Amino acid sequence: MSLYMIWIAGVLALALAWWFFRREPVKATAEPPIAMPRAATPPAARSAADKAPVPTLRETVPVAAEPLPAALAEFHWLAEQDMDSAHRNTLLAAVRGIPRPPRSMQKLLSPDFVAKAGSAELSELVMGEPLIAAKVLSTVNAPFYGLHKPVTNIGQAVTFLGMNTVRSICLQYMLAEAFKPKLAEAQRSFDAIWKASAIASELCVRLGKALALPDQGTLSTHVVLSFVGQLATASLIPPSGLEKWLERGRLERARLEQELLGLNATEIGGLLMKSWELPQELVDDVCGVGRQLVTPYMSTDPRHAPRFALAYLCARLGERLALGQLDSLEHYDPAQDGGVDTYHLRASLGHPALSRLDQALTSPELLAAVDQMLGKAVATA
Repeated sequence: MSLYMIWIAGVLALALAWWFFRREPVKATAEPPIAMPRAATPPAARSAADKAPVPTLRETVPVAAEPLPAALAEFHWLAEQDMDSAHRNTLLAAVRGIPRPPRSMQKLLSPDFVAKAGSAELSELVMGEPLIAAKVLSTVNAPFYGLHKPVTNIGQAVTFLGMNTVRSICLQYMLAEAFKPKLAEAQRSFDAIWKASAIASELCVRLGKALALPDQGTLSTHVVLSFVGQLATASLIPPSGLEKWLERGRLERARLEQELLGLNATEIGGLLMKSWELPQELVDDVCGVGRQLVTPYMSTDPRHAPRFALAYLCARLGERLALGQLDSLEHYDPAQDGGVDTYHLRASLGHPALSRLDQALTSPELLAAVDQMLGKAVATA
């Protein structure tokens, strides 16, 4: 009997031990999980982020290792809903006072036209606006694009420059109908913004093609439209302060814009494009490009992350090249661009779809094109 009792006691001990060790994981999972702190997301970016699916590239895209710069941490991005009604109505009235571009711009920006239109359809659309058609052909034949043979119609322009480049030029001149400075002293700043827009869109066309990103026509359109907010802002702030405003970095500009107007240029551009009745999805995507200044990679819809990052980079480079802050891309390395304006961008550029960006930025073809756009003499073989 004693052996039997010892055997029973052993079985009970083993059962007790199994129950004890089994009980700990159950207890742990029953407790509520500890909430991990999240990086602050600007109100304007938060609404878009809330609709987005959970990013799936957390392990493939590194988060910037350096701490968040104080200037960026202290900045509060304001959206329309953050304004009181009196200030919002005043700003809306001022924005609506900016003339509308030609109706043909809506067709040019329609998804079907971007996806399916060829040179014949584009020619027909632009020839319906004779003044714009003349300006487009004048620009195509200017030294900026370095054509060796003059072109006399939009179809020829498409043959030499490509559909996306010509469509971007058309869009810029349609927008120009809405933005005409009232005073001569403002013209220089507007010219700098137009030049930045042209350089940025051409960079985006070439880099998008080199990286084989999908829907390249829409991407270059986003870049051109990302300058609408800057043009609108330049139309609203005092002309005497335009040059100093434009020379600031993007974060400092956004801070000043919010102080003067209540919203920054990206949000003002969104208000203006909505008043022009452009598709809401298009407006959201264009604003998403500008919000890359303050939006962490993990708060960006992963479907848009590489496109937003490339568009923001091209817009930033277009500005710096147009303003003389960069004279070439020969030694430019976005990973080493340690400015506050590119803090979140540096993490986003780790996306696998952008893995060949460094090579594309320093390719001889792109470097020669940038020199051509800046008016430098380009050596020919």
